[in-house]
Order: sequence, then structure tokens, then C-alpha cells
Amino acid sequence: MNTHVHADHVTGTGLIKTKVPGVKSVISKASGAKADHFVDHGDKIHFGNLFLEVRATPGHTSGCVTYVTGDADGQPSPRMAFTGDALIIRACGRTDFQGGSSEQLYQSVHSQIFTLPKDTLLYPAHDYKGFTVSTVEEEAAYNARLTKDKETFKTIMNSKFSQVDMYIWFIPNSHISADMLTLLAKLILLFWDERKKSDNLVSSWADLNLSYPKMMDVAVPANLVCGIQDPPPKI
Repeated sequence: MNTHVHADHVTGTGLIKTKVPGVKSVISKASGAKADHFVDHGDKIHFGNLFLEVRATPGHTSGCVTYVTGDADGQPSPRMAFTGDALIIRACGRTDFQGGSSEQLYQSVHSQIFTLPKDTLLYPAHDYKGFTVSTVEEEAAYNARLTKDKETFKTIMNSKFSQVDMYIWFIPNSHISADMLTLLAKLILLFWDERKKSDNLVSSWADLNLSYPKMMDVAVPANLVCGIQDPPPKI
């Protein structure tokens, strides 16, 4: 089951299908990706006596969904929500590429995730500091971005500095490439330089003068077919 169509979430699909015969992949119809089964907002996915409710939470991509455990007798209590990149603990996913929208993401989280019971357990798709689970109550109170009003949130997300904190979170638990370190250093230096000049931090990513990503023309089409769907036959 995929929450959205980005390579760091879907490219394991083909491998799983080689290891577990008969397994089927699931993704939202709105994603535009390839899969065995497609879901829409409000659908229920049943397994045994349990089920997951599909909630559309676009904004990081146009086809993001959150899977929420059922609200009925015999279902897990407290409820659980698997948020993908729509909501990350104390943060949220990027909105600056592949169909992202800061306004849409804000609306999605506040209408589809923050309206769940306060004790609902939230499991995001990324974990940078050992925080594997949060709750609706915690994120509604402490999320550094999503506790802002909508216009402030949009300003933050549309700023070229909105990703600096994400890279800082990423470093302690990752082996990152020299290219990524170079980008990180450039972002941080630019951030502090702009802080000295002005309180207005809103600008365009184009100002960074970054080179065109080498794998962009390969990675984006690969995202849209949800990784390797049909593994080649064994010889």
C-alpha cells in the first residue's frame, strides 16, 4: 500500500512482488501511477476483521492519501493514521514539486488528520530523529509549521528556506553524498546571509542557481509508474 507516488516510497513494490507471490499494490487513483488496485477518498480496505479508511490528503503531491484504522467495534483503539509525507512529526512534506500545493496541504491536514480523535496515533513515512510516532493532540499543539495560520504556513512553505530544517533533521541518521552536503552548506550559508540582510525570507528557489538534477528526467517518470511494477521473469 502506497501513500503517494514518490520513488522513496514506491520503488520497493516490484521487489515485494518477487518475494510474495500474488501480492497486489495499492495507490490512489488521483496519483496517476500504475498499480494493481486504485483507491479514492472514503474507500475502505478490508483485511481479516479489520479495515483501513482512505482519506485524501493532497498537497505534498496531488495524489497523497492517509490510511486510517477503522472507527467501529472490534477495530484498534486508539485509532492509527499512516500519513505518508502529508504530516511528518513536528513538520510536513515539501510542496515545491510534482503537483505540490502549500494551500492544499494545509487544508488536507487540518480537515482530514487534525479532525481525528486527539489520541489517534500518527505514523509518518519519514523518521529523522528517532520519533516514530506522535498523536493528533501533539501535532496540533507543537507542529512547527502546521500550527500556524494558513497564510503564514503558505509563506513558510513557499520560501526558499522551508527545506533547510529538513536537511538538518536528515543528517544525524543518514549517510549522505558529497553533492547533498554541498547543497546543504549552500542553503545554510544563504539562509544566514539573507537573515543579516532582511527579515523578508520569501524568495524563489531559482535564486539558488542550482544545476538541473542529473536524474530528474529518469526519477520523475519512474515515480509515475510506482517503481518496478512487473519484475522481469527469472532466466
